[in-house]
Amino acid sequence: MVEQYTTKQGLKEGRHYSVSEIMKYVIVVAIILYIAFLLNFSSGSSKSFEEVRKPVEAAIDTKTLQDAGEQGLKRFYSLNAADYDGVLFYESKFNLSAAEVLLIKVKDEDQVDSVVEAINKKQESRKNDFEGYAPQQAKYLEEAQVSIRGKFIFLSVGENADKYKEIFSKSL
Repeated sequence: MVEQYTTKQGLKEGRHYSVSEIMKYVIVVAIILYIAFLLNFSSGSSKSFEEVRKPVEAAIDTKTLQDAGEQGLKRFYSLNAADYDGVLFYESKFNLSAAEVLLIKVKDEDQVDSVVEAINKKQESRKNDFEGYAPQQAKYLEEAQVSIRGKFIFLSVGENADKYKEIFSKSL
C-alpha cells in the first residue's frame, strides 16, 4: 500500500510562484515585445514610391535646394535611376553648401548595399572638399541623416536634415 503525505492544509494548498519565476515570464514577454518592435521598425513599407516621395518633396526648401533629377544622380553618385523603382534627388543651389536630400526605392533589397556604398563614397569625398574652407558644411556631412527601411534609402544633409528624416519616417 502506498502512503500519501499531505501538508496541514491538505490539497487546498495552491502553487506559489517565486519572484525569479515571475521575472522569467516578464523577461520572455519583454523580449517578444522588443522583437516585434524591431521587426516593425526595421521593416520597410508597403507604400509606393509616390506615396513616400510626396510629403518629403513638399517639405523641401526650394529656396536653397533644387531638383537634380536622374542626371544629378548619375553625375554625383554614379547610379542609374532606371535601375530603381523611384528616385528623388535635391541638391543645394549654392556651390559652398553640402545640403541635399536623396530618396531611392530599390527594386530588390540586394541593391541596398551598392546604393549605400555610393552614398558613403560621395559623403567621404565631400567631407574632404569642405574640411579646409567650410567647416560648418563638413559638420553637416558628419551629421548626415541616413535611413534604410526595407527597400527605401533616405539621405539628408544640411541644416534641416533631422526635419527631413522625420518626415520621411512618418511617410512610411
